Amino acid sequence: MNIAMFSDSYYPYVSGVVRSIELFRHELQQLGHNVYIFAPAYRRQTEEEGVFRFPSITAPTNKNFSLALPFAPGVGQKLRDLKIDLVHCHSPFLLGNVGARTARRHNLPLVFTHHTLYDLYVHYVPLFPGLARRLVLGFVRRFCNRCNLVITPTNVVAKRLRELGINAPMQAIPTGLKLEEFANPDNGWLRREYGIGPEEKVILCVARFGKEKNLDMILEAFRLINRDCPDSRLFLVGIGPCEEELRTMAKDMGLASRVTIVGRRLSRQTLTNYYAGADLFMYAAVTETQGIIIGEAQAVGLPVVAVGANGVAEMVNEGFDGFLTAPSAAALAENSLVILQNEELRQRLSSQARESAEQISSTATATRMANAYATLLK
Repeated sequence: MNIAMFSDSYYPYVSGVVRSIELFRHELQQLGHNVYIFAPAYRRQTEEEGVFRFPSITAPTNKNFSLALPFAPGVGQKLRDLKIDLVHCHSPFLLGNVGARTARRHNLPLVFTHHTLYDLYVHYVPLFPGLARRLVLGFVRRFCNRCNLVITPTNVVAKRLRELGINAPMQAIPTGLKLEEFANPDNGWLRREYGIGPEEKVILCVARFGKEKNLDMILEAFRLINRDCPDSRLFLVGIGPCEEELRTMAKDMGLASRVTIVGRRLSRQTLTNYYAGADLFMYAAVTETQGIIIGEAQAVGLPVVAVGANGVAEMVNEGFDGFLTAPSAAALAENSLVILQNEELRQRLSSQARESAEQISSTATATRMANAYATLLK
């Protein structure tokens, strides 16, 4: 099959959506299909075969994100030249809308992955968030109901979309994990790199530094943990617009010496070493449709304590590979301390976390996606 994927975000921008596109593209191509990406242009992008860029402008609320100009003269001819069989959109907006219009114009099957709970991101709209939420929900509902198939990363999200009035055919296919990336971590790297003693407990959170990730709650939870467990350390790893705000917050809490903020893009091996050197993964976002990052932590054997909302609730198996909590710093801290203060429990959860990760290999999930495509084409 020849597949065209349209997305409003792609490398060098880093996000869960971008990671999902990258993994599915790689695995689908391994299965013998051709996948072409249509994405915004960035100033520091590298040229990549099969990736077509649209002129773009810098987003006013995030200087690291580009907004594509959704004017597409010639895109239909490009799809004909590439002999595209199917269009898969990863956003309902700018380029997703271009992809959908082009698919309808050329009578191609249209697939959409609902990566994001868009109505929970209206804090990026400076005025009238209530109105913005209603408009976004209506727009997304209409977009989905024009698709031949809507992919959701989890069944929890599929249920939520049905309740919002989306009646298009729907299938839950999670973003998989490239398990070989996590097979040989350097378990001692983190402690060597930062001079961390064997008695110290390391808590890790990997997330985009954006308001929706609730990293202020992570810092507050760590403040409570550190009060009862003074030898604990917190690592926040990611990039995003809230980095300086987080540094200021940690300093104001008197935690500057115990909190390390790693605000740069890391290689997959280095990120794996951060996972492998930690004792616990903590996560507070409530907007996730899946939470790929949780699967990555589990693949290296990290127990997870996370707020049990939306897609995350399906990624953590309560009491098996971690704990799900209420959306509060106190609940996160309490459950984290249960694990950190019981090494036998931590080791058991660690072993079982690896078992959970093995259930969603990227090869298996890409095969499911390819089968869904093939059913549409029939």
